[in-house]
Amino acid sequence: MFATITMMEFEQAIKNEKANVIDVREDYEFEEGHIPGALNLPMSTFLKNIDQLEKFSHYYVVCYSGARSDVAARYLDKQGYNVTNVLGGMSVYRGQLEI
Repeated sequence: MFATITMMEFEQAIKNEKANVIDVREDYEFEEGHIPGALNLPMSTFLKNIDQLEKFSHYYVVCYSGARSDVAARYLDKQGYNVTNVLGGMSVYRGQLEI
């Protein structure tokens, strides 16, 4: 079962670790601003691109609100990946954006 955390908890967690972040928003959303270092795997091409992920790594999955990331996290969890869904997503992210 995958974990779910709030954006506030995520922001605290990444202060203490190098986080692997998967952003499942579409390309145009990602280009408007994203968490520095995030990997963009849009939902529209997600299944074709998950081979970019390593199973032994832990990933935080984000989208705009937490709905798409929940779907992606559930799928990855069933495939044996270690994932955490970030509730609230980019709609509540207060950190610095990379553009």
